[in-house]
Amino acid sequence: MQKAKLTLKSSPDHKTIVQLSDRVSVGGQDLLIVGGPCSVESQNQMEIIANRLATAPVQALRGGVYKPRTSPYDFQGMGLEGLKILESVRDRYGMPVITEVMAISQIEEIAAHADVLQVGSRNMQNFDLLKALGEVEKPVLLKRGLAATLEEFVMAAEYIMSYGNANVILCERGIRSFDSYTRNVLDLGAVAALKQITHLPILVDPSHATGKRELVADLARAAVACGADGIMVECHPEPEKSISDARQTLSLEDMIHLVRSLEPIATAVGKSIPPGAGIVPRLSLV
Repeated sequence: MQKAKLTLKSSPDHKTIVQLSDRVSVGGQDLLIVGGPCSVESQNQMEIIANRLATAPVQALRGGVYKPRTSPYDFQGMGLEGLKILESVRDRYGMPVITEVMAISQIEEIAAHADVLQVGSRNMQNFDLLKALGEVEKPVLLKRGLAATLEEFVMAAEYIMSYGNANVILCERGIRSFDSYTRNVLDLGAVAALKQITHLPILVDPSHATGKRELVADLARAAVACGADGIMVECHPEPEKSISDARQTLSLEDMIHLVRSLEPIATAVGKSIPPGAGIVPRLSLV
C-alpha cells in the first residue's frame, strides 16, 4: 500500500468523521446503524420501515433502486420512482438515505435525491465510476469486492479520494470462499486491520455476508466488538415477501431487538448509540 497517499493513517489518532446529514455522522464516538430493505418496493413499505426504525434508534435508511442482479430476469429496481420515494421518506422522517449507484450515468440523478452513494461489491474496481464519484459532493460508501485483498480495497478508496472526494466510508460485506454454508465469509479480521491501516470509517454488512437471517445479529454484535464504526442491516415489514434477498432480511421487530442488544457492546469498546435521528410524524400506519 505504499502508493496510497490519502487513505492511510498518518498517526494512531488520525481518523475521519464523515457527515451523512446535519445530525448523522460516522467515524467518531457514535455508532452508525443503517437499516432498510434490499429493494425499495413502494411508498407504503418505506413509510412503515422509517416509522418503526426512526426511534429504534436507527440513524439512516438503506434501500436499493438500481439493483445489480445475477440474473437479468430478476427485479432490477424502481429507478427514479424509487429515488423519489427515498427522498420523500428522508424529508418526512429526517433520516439520511443510502442507495447504490451502478453507472456514471446514474450519479447526477441519485445525488439529487440521496445522501450517500453506495458502490456495490461488483463495482469496487470500476475505476471510471470511482473517478466520477470523486467529483461528487456527497459521501460514498465503498463495499469490498467479492475477492478483493485489503490493498485492492484501500486503493479503490484512494481512487475516489484522489479525484477530490474525501468523504469515503468503507464497508466489509464478506468475501467469496470455498464454503457455501454462508453466502460469503465475513472478514472481521479485515475490519480490525483496516482500523490500523486507514483513517476512514468502516461499516460492516452482516446481511450480505451471511445470507441467513438467523446469523445476522450475532455477527453484527461481533462487528461492533471488533471496532466497526457501524453496521448496515437489511430489514423489511414482511421479510419472506421481500422482492430480493428475503432469506437474509430481518423483521422490523428483530432489527429493533438487535439495536438494543448492541448498546452494552458499544459501551465496552468506547462507542455509543445516539438517539434516533428520525422524527416520527403523528401518523397511524396500517
